[in-house]
Order: sequence, then C-alpha cells, then structure tokens
Amino acid sequence: MSTLMMILAGLMVVMVGCKSNPNKAEKIKTEMDKSQAVSGDESLGVKDGNLVVQKKVMMNEELRRLQYEVYEMEDRVYGHRKYGSKGLYGALKGCREESVSKKLGGDGKLTWTEPIDRVTDKEDEFNIGIDEKEKIVGVSEEFLKDRITRFKKYKQVLMKRQDEYEEKLEICDANLKAKKEGQAGAQ
Repeated sequence: MSTLMMILAGLMVVMVGCKSNPNKAEKIKTEMDKSQAVSGDESLGVKDGNLVVQKKVMMNEELRRLQYEVYEMEDRVYGHRKYGSKGLYGALKGCREESVSKKLGGDGKLTWTEPIDRVTDKEDEFNIGIDEKEKIVGVSEEFLKDRITRFKKYKQVLMKRQDEYEEKLEICDANLKAKKEGQAGAQ
C-alpha cells in the first residue's frame, strides 16, 4: 500500500510542477458578455454567468508605469545628480549642516552622514554575440513576473525610506527653527 501512495505522491508532484511555471505565457479568457466600459482599463460585464468588473492592462504599459514610478520616487528620496536635485536625503543633510553651524552655536562639524543607498542601481549583464541579422548585439533577459516583483519591492523600500526621511527632515527643521528663534531672542 505504501508503494502505491509513493507513486501517487510522485504523480502529484509532477502534475503540480508542470502546471506551476509562473513564467509561461498562459491563455486568459478576457471576453465578457454585455461588456460596458467603467474607466480606461476597467469594464463591467458578464463572464461565466457572473457579474464582474475586469481590469485589463497591456503589460508593456504596466511595466513602464511601475518603473517610472519607482525611478521618480528614488529621485524624490535621493535626488538626481544629472539635474542637480538633492531630494529628501540632500535636504536633510543640508538641514543638519546648518543646525551645527557656528553662527547657530554649533561646532561646525557634521556628525551624521548615512550613505546614500539607491535601490535601483543594477548593471545589466549582457550576453554578447551575433543575432539573426548578423549584427553584434548584447542581450539581457529577465522574466516579466520577476521584473515586476523586483520593481514592486523597490517601491516598498523607497516608500519606507521616503517616510523615514520626511520624518527626520521635519524633526531637523523644527530643531533648526528653535535654534534660530533662541538666537534671535538672545539678541
């Protein structure tokens, strides 16, 4: 009896393994009866007898939107060297520099500088060779679901860092304001 159980368990593993490749393109039924547009990419209709609201997106646009959102958020947090923006990180560093300045009674030495830790810095690794048209090319490939997952993680990390830097900057600004008011009152 245990041999039969082992064979059945093995078949279950094989069947699940064959069906669960998340990177294979699968056919998705998107047609609905009595379909009506709700908004840009959402429709209301009847599918398999059920009333459903369906959101259908083109994955190239969805990936582009997600990447743009992440890069924009990273620039908001850390700034952008090319455009000379400092971001929340630079604003916090500037606030802390001003708060230790000698004119406000400090020693002029910045005691804190946490390193910039950009999350999206990633060099693509290319396979270099000759393509079907006899052109020398470099090709980098990544599964779509893996890329989306990676950028969603980047977004979560950046949202947390944005919240942290906003809070630290508010605290620093309040301390700086108090020092300036104290100095103005002393004069």
